[in-house]
Amino acid sequence: MELESVTRTTEAIRRELSKVVVGMDGVVHQVIVALLVGGHVLLEGPPGTAKTLLTRALAMAVRGDFRRIQFTPDLMPADIVGVNIFHSQTASFQFSPGPVFCDLLLADEINRAPAKTQSALLEAMQEQQVTIDRESHRLSPVFTTFATQNPVEYEGTYPLPEAQLDRFMFKTVIGYLDQRHEVEILSRYQAGLDAARPSTFGIEPCTSVEELVEVRAAVRQIVVAPPMLEYITAIIRGTRGLPALTLGASPGRP
Repeated sequence: MELESVTRTTEAIRRELSKVVVGMDGVVHQVIVALLVGGHVLLEGPPGTAKTLLTRALAMAVRGDFRRIQFTPDLMPADIVGVNIFHSQTASFQFSPGPVFCDLLLADEINRAPAKTQSALLEAMQEQQVTIDRESHRLSPVFTTFATQNPVEYEGTYPLPEAQLDRFMFKTVIGYLDQRHEVEILSRYQAGLDAARPSTFGIEPCTSVEELVEVRAAVRQIVVAPPMLEYITAIIRGTRGLPALTLGASPGRP
């Protein structure tokens, strides 16, 4: 795939998302970038700021399998990755996949689950697989996690460990919109848009999972000049010596 096709796909996704998402150009840009390069996104914002709506609309635009997990204190790792179930008729165990087996996963309010449950996503986010009873199961080639957390209330929450935070390419902070955009949201609702009914979004699929795999392969072929590599690493290394930061940026993945 040529880079011109990547650009057309990017603009098409952006155009479709604009049908339901208002005044969040920066957030949409980061979400699309993460999707194109295989990164994960942590969306932080108060309730009602279109975090779920954005992820669901994105899945519709790429014709991807979308799953949502509502993280709660009693959620178990098996509720995320799946479990082996014994079938008496065949006297054997059969794997029952969890909701993590999808293209786009929304981990809603991820900080409401304890660390043991949060860690169930570590292997999935890093290696696109899960291991259950010493057997590995591959995930979708475009598996991407969009996690949300609410910065307003912290009672009953569990801060994400550094190992979990390191799996995210972006932490995107979403705030309230200005009055002009909030008026636009009300106008769209008056015209029939309903965040609880995806059929009202009016989004037309503009790409597919198969094409998205090709897009990611094309992006990986982009060559970065050595001076730019040095500039990037200088910024990363600089964060490790800042007194204001407890832990600087990691080398990450190539």
